[in-house]
Formats: sequence, structure tokens, C-alpha cells
Amino acid sequence: MPRVAAVHIYPVKSLHRISPDHLDLRPWGPEGDRRWLVTDPDGNFISQRECSAMALITPTPTALGLTLSRRDMADCVVRRPNDHAHRRHVRVWGDWMEAREASQRAGEWLSAALGRPARLAYMDTPEAARIRDVGGQANPVSFADEYPILIANVASLDDLNTRLDEKLPMTRFRPNIVVEDAEAWEEDGWRRIRIGEAILRVVSPCARCGITSVDQETGEIRDRKQPLAALASFRRGHGGVMFAQNATIETPGRIAPGDTIEILERGESNLG
Repeated sequence: MPRVAAVHIYPVKSLHRISPDHLDLRPWGPEGDRRWLVTDPDGNFISQRECSAMALITPTPTALGLTLSRRDMADCVVRRPNDHAHRRHVRVWGDWMEAREASQRAGEWLSAALGRPARLAYMDTPEAARIRDVGGQANPVSFADEYPILIANVASLDDLNTRLDEKLPMTRFRPNIVVEDAEAWEEDGWRRIRIGEAILRVVSPCARCGITSVDQETGEIRDRKQPLAALASFRRGHGGVMFAQNATIETPGRIAPGDTIEILERGESNLG
């Protein structure tokens, strides 16, 4: 039976991952996942697609907010904006929404770290700030690209790596839930799954972008063509080249590495 190998969150969209010992799944995604957003001065989100140096910054959650760390800089302690903090409009892809502005010091620190003007925003009302239509249902989503959860399969990565000259780690694909003891690409046919206390609905494969070419430990890009070229040779769907599965949270709950994954519903491959 498939089981959870690892879990990850990304407290600040496009910065380094955190690998906790469990995830508390809420309707909008894992608790603490992508609630903070780096933007330009106009409110447009900045990601590793255009700024690979973001991979070098680790955001560590604290009781009062988070700490931003980079090896060659002093840490920046950021307090979670309170109810009196300025609200401003920020954009993730085509979605504009309101968020609380973090301190000026946080923006200055990020600007220095990234070598470009940057600001930091916090989603204080994830249940209402951004609502997306997912399968005909209104679904709250954090600052994630489109969906609350991304599930990736170790066996599928192993199969992809047979087609690459240099094997890639799972971190390149920035999943929330890593699955092991499943067949390669088995996840394409999952529709509803139970993990621990939670039930997830698997809704679509994930179209991949150039972030997959960024080394998540060094920020380096050694080959801009891979792994997208390899994926394009056998994993092309209607929306692009696909790896991993997007999911929504049908029943919130806690999940952890070692939890078994019960397949409640299956269907045909959704690769398209």
C-alpha cells in the first residue's frame, strides 16, 4: 500500500522548503504553507522563474511570524502583520487579492538578498482572500499557483530519472506530499484518497515550468532544458508537460510521514 515518505511546506511562496514532522491540512492547504508572498512594488508576485536566488532563502516559522535566513546575510526577524497593518492588493498569476503588508525592514532585506526591489505580504484570511473554481466548486487557496496540495510519487521520479543524464531530487518539483511504495505514474488514476485523518480529491496533473531546472540547494541552473525536455517526450498533456498531481482537501486533518494512503476512488489516467 502506498504511504507518505515526506511532507513539505513553503511558508513563503518560491523560497526554500521546510520539512515538518506532520501537516495539518486546512481547506486552503497545509497550515503555514504559502501564506507569505514576495512581490515587486506594484504587487506582482516574484518567483524562482525569474529570480532563482529565492531558493537560497530559508523562511523559518516562529510563534510571532518567521525568520528569513541566507548564509551570507544576517537573519531578518519578521513579525506577522497585525490587524492594523496596511492592506494592499497583490497578484498571483491572474488573481488579485488583498493581503497585509509586512514591515519595511523585511522588504529591504529581501531587496538586498534578491538584488531587486521587493516587498513581503501576508495572507491573514486564507479562508476568504482567494477563492478559485475547482471542478465547479468554490475552493479557498493560499498563494500557491492554483491548488492547495501537490502530491508527487517517488517511483514516477525514478522513471523520469532513467531518461536524464543527471538524476534529479524530488525537491526540484516542490511537492507538499511525497509518496512511496506506489507504481510509477499510478497517481494519474487516483481520484480520492485518504491519508491519516484527511481525505483529498485529486483533480489534475501539474503542468511544470522552468523552476524545475533550479537547484533548490544552490539556486544554480546547470541545464535550462531539463527536466522539461525529458518530460515533454512522454508526459505531455493539454496544459503542458506534467509531473505530480494537484489536489484539494475534502476533509481536513493531520497527516505525517509513514501514514498509509488508501485509494478511495480510481479512474482513467488524467494526463489527457
